[in-house]
Amino acid sequence: MKYIRTPKPKREHSHIPFRLNLLFFFVFVLLAALVAQLAYLQIMNGGKFRAAVDSTGTATVTGTVPRGEIFDSKGRALVTNQPDSAITYTKGVGVTSEQMRQVADTLGGYITVTVESMLDGDYADYYLADPATSKAVIAKLPAAMQKSGVKPAVLYQAEREYAKKHLPTFTDKQRQAAFIYKKLNGASQLTTVYVKDQDVTTKEVATVGEHLTKMSGVNLGTNWTRTYPNGSSMAGIIGTVSSEKAGLPEETINAYLANGYARNDRVGTSYLEKAYENVLRGAKSRTQVEIGNNNAIVDQVQQFKGEQGANLNLTIDSQYQAKVQSALTKTFAAALKAGKAQYADGAYAVAINPNTGAILAIAGRAHNTKTGKVTDDSLGVINRAFTMGSVAKPAMVLGALQDGVITTTNNTQSDVPIYLTGTAVKKSDYAAGTFGSLTAAKALAVSSNIYMMRLAMKEGNAKYVPHKLFGMDNDIFTKMRYYFSQFGLGQKTGIDLPGETTGQAANTINPDTGLPLYGSALDFSFGNFDTYTLIQEAQYVSAIANNGYRLKPYVVKSISKTLSNGQAGPTVSTTVPTVLSKVKNTQAQLNLVKQGMWEVVHGTSGWSTGMALKPLNPGVAGKTGTAQSFAHVDPDNMNSKMVETITQSFIGFAPAKNPQVAIAVVVPNLSEQTSYALDIAKQMFTDYYSLYKVAKVKNYSETQATING
Repeated sequence: MKYIRTPKPKREHSHIPFRLNLLFFFVFVLLAALVAQLAYLQIMNGGKFRAAVDSTGTATVTGTVPRGEIFDSKGRALVTNQPDSAITYTKGVGVTSEQMRQVADTLGGYITVTVESMLDGDYADYYLADPATSKAVIAKLPAAMQKSGVKPAVLYQAEREYAKKHLPTFTDKQRQAAFIYKKLNGASQLTTVYVKDQDVTTKEVATVGEHLTKMSGVNLGTNWTRTYPNGSSMAGIIGTVSSEKAGLPEETINAYLANGYARNDRVGTSYLEKAYENVLRGAKSRTQVEIGNNNAIVDQVQQFKGEQGANLNLTIDSQYQAKVQSALTKTFAAALKAGKAQYADGAYAVAINPNTGAILAIAGRAHNTKTGKVTDDSLGVINRAFTMGSVAKPAMVLGALQDGVITTTNNTQSDVPIYLTGTAVKKSDYAAGTFGSLTAAKALAVSSNIYMMRLAMKEGNAKYVPHKLFGMDNDIFTKMRYYFSQFGLGQKTGIDLPGETTGQAANTINPDTGLPLYGSALDFSFGNFDTYTLIQEAQYVSAIANNGYRLKPYVVKSISKTLSNGQAGPTVSTTVPTVLSKVKNTQAQLNLVKQGMWEVVHGTSGWSTGMALKPLNPGVAGKTGTAQSFAHVDPDNMNSKMVETITQSFIGFAPAKNPQVAIAVVVPNLSEQTSYALDIAKQMFTDYYSLYKVAKVKNYSETQATING
């Protein structure tokens, strides 16, 4: 039997090997091309391209712009910028000492500079910047210094020490060139410094401009100097700006550098200039520099000309400010002349809009009792604290009303002096027995200490019989301070100025028994215990004047721009009055205290303490204060003898109906009872009425209804 084989089916040829081969071929071609290109770049033209890279490069350099300006509430310029022509230098990348010396020598031939603060080491640096001189000096050093392993920094230090001892006699031009070299050498890489920015003549500008190509990094520019068109009367509020030479403050330099500042940038160093640095600084200009052969700057193109800092528009009226300062200065000078201010720290005053918190004027005079020198100290209003005395009594009455120990209809108390064992009789300034009893309003009018002490005893649930006080609650100080704090006494007001302090809460614990000093609670009640700043007093009286709203004080009304043509630009932000809290008194309770403050000035008993202000029209409401205080005979020696003094104060608002202005005044550590605080207050109200054309009124009634509308 014959078998027939079935033929095997034909297999299809695979196309995969061909595709892989084709892919490998293309990869090979690409790699070959890459190798060829690398060979072309590195072997055939490596030197050429390295030279090209070395010969060109770009970097961005920033430049200063004018700071924002400062204006008063009426748009009067308080701080402006005076533009000055300047010669600048931008240090390139890797610039050598020899190159900087060449620039200094050339530039020194075109400008005249005043040589100052030059040391032998500075002249040595200039001297050694000449390579030939450096080589000659090295040859005279000990052999150990000439070995190849010596570190460059060590070698240069040895050169410098030798050169300092063997400096040649420099000509005037060489000394100027050395001074210029010092400025160039002190610049950081790609940082612009001013070589000369004051008294640059037209001829110097023209000559330097003609020869800029000979001096790599040198350029013509503009610098700005702060000017004060209205004088220095507000310098204590405005503050100062550092010089380019001083640069950034050492204590905060790292923070500034992290925010894009250069070491030689000028910044605000105090008060408004410092507090609003971010607003006033502006946006720096940006210039693209082309770095050519030998790392020299061959071209500069400005990409952004910068933007001037924003302007501050203040709440302070410079005319009223000047009048307040004048009243303060003249009155304190009179106190010194009369021999009543030997130990006085000075005098301070502040005026505020009680309805917004806007500061209208802020002034201070500090007195160095050792040297007798009197200086401006406007910021003492926010950073100095004093025992203010009886100006605290309205807060004490309002606290007692909150506590419920008196009411608007039942507030009569005995005015009999208080006797405690181991201490002098506690009474008021008027003769004992003048009043058998007093209402709250009458007690404010005549400034009764006794009335306030009886309020403290009631708040503390104390029992009193002559020569004995017992049962006072341990939390009496906490309770009274809580009521006072509602008006801002004893805490920061939040004013937009740096350096505000809180005052000082006096010690309330007897160190021997560990119990509260209950007798001191009575002193607290009439303002002879804790210390407060004058800005706190202004916030406090404003809260009474505006019917209970504690407002944040502020001195910057708005922030605005300046257009590129120098004209006033748009307002970018406006300060909105901020209510920090509302006191917990009813309107009727506030009206009762306001009536008492009216009677301080307009009372009919003859014992009202503010009657010197009675002639003012419209009528004002206020509260006087007198506190027992102490001062060191030698203010620099805390162990020196203490003398008893008197601190006088005043708070008030006007017109009593619909108040427009509230003021606070303090004259600390006078040698005897005087009227100085009232004199200053009277002049402040008078000047305000005159400047703002406040209309007089007829038949200004002394009734509560008139005061409170």
